[in-house]
Amino acid sequence: MGKGRLEAFSDGVLAIIITIMVLELKVPHEGTLEALRGLGPVAVGYVVSFTYVGIYWNNHHHLIHLVKKVDGRVMWANLHLLFWLSLLPLMTGWVGEHPHMAWPAACYGIVLLAAAIAWLILQTIITRDHPDVARALGEDWKGKISPLIYLTGIGSAFYSPWISEACYVTVAILWIVPDRRLARAAHGSE
Repeated sequence: MGKGRLEAFSDGVLAIIITIMVLELKVPHEGTLEALRGLGPVAVGYVVSFTYVGIYWNNHHHLIHLVKKVDGRVMWANLHLLFWLSLLPLMTGWVGEHPHMAWPAACYGIVLLAAAIAWLILQTIITRDHPDVARALGEDWKGKISPLIYLTGIGSAFYSPWISEACYVTVAILWIVPDRRLARAAHGSE
């Protein structure tokens, strides 16, 4: 099967995820800047989650660009990734409403960790069939360190949700620049 359908479906799901997240931002009932202050934690959660969706969208684009065709394994691995990402709006809203609570911070991290594992599964399935992609990826230090930081964040949520959330922001900062290995390989294959 061609990869166009997989890309279009993934793009659509990610667009819906962002739409759901932005709909959680409620318009203040007052017309003052002070009224916006109440949106602080929810808005910060939105920005972080939007960044994560953008990171996955960008790297997904580059990864799938390198693939010639997809099979059922790639499709199911991709759905697995999209499943975990589709939980981001729920977790974003929960942690935004309860930024000082342990369970929302921990569960947000669990979803991020599960999405990272799903990404690694998708990447592994693709690299088995595409040695050129495997060569382009080489050592994946960010992919190896990110789950460790997520685990640190999940564990620290019960000590300090702020430390937990700082761990998640740290991983987003690590990945904010698209995976250059994939981008170079994708541009080289054009």
